[in-house]
Amino acid sequence: MKACGVEIKGNDAIICIMSKENNLYDIPHTRVQKISLDDAGDAEQVQKFQFTFAKLMEDYHVSHVLIKGRALKGKFAGGPVGFKVEAAIQLIKELQVEILAGSFIKKEIAKSQVEIDFRDTGLKQYQEQAFTTVFAYLETV
Repeated sequence: MKACGVEIKGNDAIICIMSKENNLYDIPHTRVQKISLDDAGDAEQVQKFQFTFAKLMEDYHVSHVLIKGRALKGKFAGGPVGFKVEAAIQLIKELQVEILAGSFIKKEIAKSQVEIDFRDTGLKQYQEQAFTTVFAYLETV
């Protein structure tokens, strides 16, 4: 199974694609590590973002997308553009999209028997939250 973890920061969807087969994890090198929504007020730009994200998932044969949940209000609440990014991803028909709560991710990482040092993954530092999101999900499958 191939899955993609997503962390939304501002107008960026930071991604990490990972697969798990026979209890072996693989992180393929991807052509992009994040996709940006340039102008959230322009419907054409939102559609372009959605098409770009869907095409990337299709090219890498990803079936599940896991978005790290964000607070709806309060000090750490996500911004309005981030929620547009989230909605654009959720509305892609070919993908099964889930939003994972931070508490779920922490619980599954703590429960995991697999120790993966993030520095050994070859990913960029800003991809760490996307990585932990997809890893926590794959640990439950």
